[in-house]
Amino acid sequence: MRTKRLGRDGPEISVVGFGAWEAGKSEEWGEPPPDEQIVAAIDVVFETGIGWIDTAEVYGLGTSEEFVGRVTAGRRDEIHLFTKVAPGPRGTGFRPEEVGKACRQSLQRLGTDHLDLYQLHWPDDSVPLEDTWGAMAALVDEGLVRNVGVSNFDKGQLERCLAIRHVDSLQQEFSMFARDDRELIRWCGEQGIGVLAYGPLAYGLLAGAISMDTTFPDGDFRGSGETWGALFAPEVRRRELGIVDDLGAIAERLGLTVAQLALAWTFHQDGVTGAIAGSRNPEHVRTNSAAGEVALESATLDEIETLLRR
Repeated sequence: MRTKRLGRDGPEISVVGFGAWEAGKSEEWGEPPPDEQIVAAIDVVFETGIGWIDTAEVYGLGTSEEFVGRVTAGRRDEIHLFTKVAPGPRGTGFRPEEVGKACRQSLQRLGTDHLDLYQLHWPDDSVPLEDTWGAMAALVDEGLVRNVGVSNFDKGQLERCLAIRHVDSLQQEFSMFARDDRELIRWCGEQGIGVLAYGPLAYGLLAGAISMDTTFPDGDFRGSGETWGALFAPEVRRRELGIVDDLGAIAERLGLTVAQLALAWTFHQDGVTGAIAGSRNPEHVRTNSAAGEVALESATLDEIETLLRR
């Protein structure tokens, strides 16, 4: 597994990480599989070169963190644990005292005495960002957190944080089908801010297992047509699946799956430190981890770029 340093001062991490959103039995993914399968999927991380797990307090209302804590118990020194605090009412909140409370609750659910990365899940305009970021910095000083970052933030918000303390990472949606933040991500690389790309497989579209006939169970956000679900609207999906077909030819030539090609493309982009790949299927975790060994040549990256721009 290839590795990169997370920003200017962070740890060396694998270019593919495990995302535990689906593991939280969140209603957004429809009916969850048995607990044993979720545990098995997380457990596979220790069989691969994946060196970090990303979760959050809102994933299954703490269930994801509890699953991760259950699997990593006794093996904490083998893995980096990343989690996030969210604004209320979904999360604990961004007021300084709420940030501290949320961190301690996450530590308890994860069964650890420190977090390798603690992140603000999305912006909250109802609380001064400077107050919130100051509270995050205080957690580092207290020794509860090694590094702090943000998610779903824009450049202006990042600059406000940088005026108080360095931002170790930005977690942002980024994939072949979600490239709007490419310049922001490149800028982060220049500032020494690590970037963790979420949704690198476009929620299954780039995994090669979705067709025009695919339907989603009740509660699955991919059938909603809203926010990320907009990727699955018929007219959008038709275009994207055409690209997936062409990507399949490139992947086959390289001896890869489409998912592995998509993950490798993501962490080859300027500014990206690692790609977050989540699954509740143990075999998919193994396949995703193998992408971390892939080195794409510039000619292949150019070929993909031409394909995506058409």
